[in-house]
Amino acid sequence: MAYVISDECVSCGTCADECPVSAISEGDGKFVIDADLCVSCGSCAGVCPVGAPQEG
Repeated sequence: MAYVISDECVSCGTCADECPVSAISEGDGKFVIDADLCVSCGSCAGVCPVGAPQEG
């Protein structure tokens, strides 16, 4: 199941830099994950300072 980024996101971009498939991009007020590209590796969740990426 693809990860999603919660409203806890502080738009730091750390998760996007860590994503091996470039599924994360800056959205309106927070970063977003393209569910079609996400491989559910959890790399984004491991580096997020506020724990915003979660399995959806």
